[in-house]
Amino acid sequence: MPTKTVETKPQDRIATMVHEMIALLGEDPERQGLRSTPRRVAKSLQELTAGYDADLDRIINDALFDVEYNEMVLVKDITFYSLCEHHLLPFFGKAHVAYIPDRQVVGLSKIPKIVQVFARRLQVQEKMTSQIAQTLQEKLSPLGVAVVLEARHLCMEMRGAQSQNSPTVTSAMLGAFHRDARTREEFLGLLRSRTNP
Repeated sequence: MPTKTVETKPQDRIATMVHEMIALLGEDPERQGLRSTPRRVAKSLQELTAGYDADLDRIINDALFDVEYNEMVLVKDITFYSLCEHHLLPFFGKAHVAYIPDRQVVGLSKIPKIVQVFARRLQVQEKMTSQIAQTLQEKLSPLGVAVVLEARHLCMEMRGAQSQNSPTVTSAMLGAFHRDARTREEFLGLLRSRTNP
């Protein structure tokens, strides 16, 4: 009679590894304060990397609308949290996303959701910036897309250079934002005006 293989859930496997890591760091993983830590860390890591399972088409869903509008659409100050793929330490900040429609707009709430899809992965800021821009370009076929991310990296602030409060700024400019200096300057000017409604 063949033996039945019990498949271990990813969360259980991660918890086992975290338990071992705590012991390797010289702590007692069985002491009261740490006893539930491996399971908490496993659950937290799965939540923080949920972007791998996201379906962008499903997120955008039926939120594409035909509209006679060809001026810039800008969503500013989208808060995001991500994990640096080099040290698994957080980086966090604001995303600013703009596009110029070509007869089609996307529901405004979808833009922050797209940002979160790519933030909820092991990331580098430069790649995340490009992924957001490329996704909007592919899904909307707009006249142009611009994305700017401003973020603080704990891998730089807590270790290594230990440079506090030194935000990193990355940008991706596609289409009209790349070709036309006036369009790009309009976008950057709107970012500089930090007035909140």
